[in-house]
Amino acid sequence: MGAQCCKSESEINQFEEERKPKRQRPKQRGRKRTQAASKIQALWRGFLVRQTLLAAALNAWVIQCWWRNILHRQLLKRRLALLRIYVIEEEAAVRLQAWVRMWRCRRYFSQVCNTLCVVQSLESSIAFRNDDIFQVQYEVVSKQPEFHIEILSL
Repeated sequence: MGAQCCKSESEINQFEEERKPKRQRPKQRGRKRTQAASKIQALWRGFLVRQTLLAAALNAWVIQCWWRNILHRQLLKRRLALLRIYVIEEEAAVRLQAWVRMWRCRRYFSQVCNTLCVVQSLESSIAFRNDDIFQVQYEVVSKQPEFHIEILSL
């Protein structure tokens, strides 16, 4: 038993070193620090890249909104111009139709007046009977001729 308890000092030191928590060697500590610093730098760079991409996306969105607004304004201007042209064309068509109706009414009135003049000038020589197709009734009261024409069918 005595032999077992007397150990050499080197064995005792070795045993104590094994029992103590192992200290990391300076090379390993430096390597872990470098890895930790690399991770922190990578995270920071990723954060900066995401911030830059977010800012770029927001700027692109602002530019797109601005451009869409400009295109919308141009579209409204084109629509307004086309609407003005349409209104002008419609007014011109209405005026033209009114002029044509007026011209037709005046022509018809002129034809009727000419017919009355012929009938009045030939009044003494024409004798109208009840069975005639064309009957004229008139009275001259004022300067404007008033007349009534009936066309009878056979």
